Amino acid sequence: MTSVGAEIANLSSRYAALQNITFPKPSATRLIAVANQKGGVGKTTTTVNVACALAEYGAQVLVIDMDPQGNATTALGIVREQDMRTTYDVIEGRYGIEEVKLPCKYFKTLDVVPASIDLSGAELELANLPDRNQLLNNALSYFLENSKVHYDYVFIDCPPSLGLLVLNAMCSVNEVLIPVQAEYYALEGLQQLLHTISLVQENYNHNLIVSTMVITMFDKRTLLSQEVYEEVKQHYPKIVLKTTIPRSVKISEAPSFAQSVISYDSRGAGSIAYSEAALEIAERSQRVLKAIDKRHVDRENK
Repeated sequence: MTSVGAEIANLSSRYAALQNITFPKPSATRLIAVANQKGGVGKTTTTVNVACALAEYGAQVLVIDMDPQGNATTALGIVREQDMRTTYDVIEGRYGIEEVKLPCKYFKTLDVVPASIDLSGAELELANLPDRNQLLNNALSYFLENSKVHYDYVFIDCPPSLGLLVLNAMCSVNEVLIPVQAEYYALEGLQQLLHTISLVQENYNHNLIVSTMVITMFDKRTLLSQEVYEEVKQHYPKIVLKTTIPRSVKISEAPSFAQSVISYDSRGAGSIAYSEAALEIAERSQRVLKAIDKRHVDRENK
């Protein structure tokens, strides 16, 4: 069999395996910020496609777009309009999440809180408020307590920075998912991000854990990609997903059609990889929720 034929057979086999698996649902809502201060590492792409894959396989999912660029909003098929209510209105306190969220037309169990460029000015506007770090947390907690729909997952797509918007996101969740690009510069940025997360843990959100890392833009033909994966795996063996996300034209192409790769190219390498990553995340739910509870209990006993 040719290498192309072998690749097609491999993808078909993996796709078929996914169709025969029931994705487990978490016993409690998992609140996950997807963060990396380095741009271009596949952060928004990972947020969108993991969320869509989980929704595709039965989970109820909410995506909150905290990036002023609004790329997650667009990729989830939301058409941005001039008077549309957005995350900016939520953190400014004008509207609650229930009034702002919109359904994703491609997945019936996926809702989106869209972003707009107005968010870029929010950091300055909120800087002097006494509870500026908790604005999104307050809104999200109220929404989840009062929502008629139970959400299995909430994903917050963070901007590529370490400012007030990211801090709001990290104060609203229990977990951080970090996409790591398969290149050495990414490892340098990872240390800075982990230091920032440790400061948030100490000062603002004691229950926060780094639950997941996923290697993105992985090229199996290069030694570099494998070396980066092995190094991250060596340092963080319990949180790195076995699944790696390949470099893929379809993954890059999908947002230009206002879609995730899950709906745009469901049987392609990118879609299958993100679905396998979502399955790993789902299968780790019990362990992750226990780790969060333990952190909370340990803190209470101090």
